[in-house]
Amino acid sequence: MDEELRSLAQRLRTESGGAPAYERLLVTADTEELARVLVEPERPLWARELAAFRLGCAGDRRGFESLVLLLNHRDPERCVSAAHALVALGDPRTPRAAAALATNELRVTYAMVPVRLLTRLRAPESAPALITVLRRRLVPGDPHWRLALACVEGLGALGDARAEAILTAARAHPRLSAAAGAALARLT
Repeated sequence: MDEELRSLAQRLRTESGGAPAYERLLVTADTEELARVLVEPERPLWARELAAFRLGCAGDRRGFESLVLLLNHRDPERCVSAAHALVALGDPRTPRAAAALATNELRVTYAMVPVRLLTRLRAPESAPALITVLRRRLVPGDPHWRLALACVEGLGALGDARAEAILTAARAHPRLSAAAGAALARLT
């Protein structure tokens, strides 16, 4: 059992209240059973999350939609688990989905994990999405400076020259200045 699955299992064991279905979903090798959990009515969220995570890590694309929904969940632990499974899944739709979630201004509070996922994916959608999110965060009084910092760090890691102007603008913000300077140095 890898560390991500172990962490997920500990969290969901408590959530499941020790239900027999929990142990079954944790150990089954039957991907058909896991896929059924995602479409059966009245399944609890913990069961759907466990099934989607296991399908994603197994490379089974039937878990994709559920993982994207979990990537945008209000619970950061669910988002992190979903991001891990999406990386393991390797579905070509993942960068577009992560970019859509990261740039959705109505869900900006939940955009941190999609921003970090875009950095990790290093996909063509990554830099444009991070630039868009960062531009929105540079307005006066924006409370999401941690998200802006994640964008700055992500753009530095991506090393995409298209980010030069926005990173230069970010240097004027006290909380972002040092990270923006470091990111700009990585572009050259």
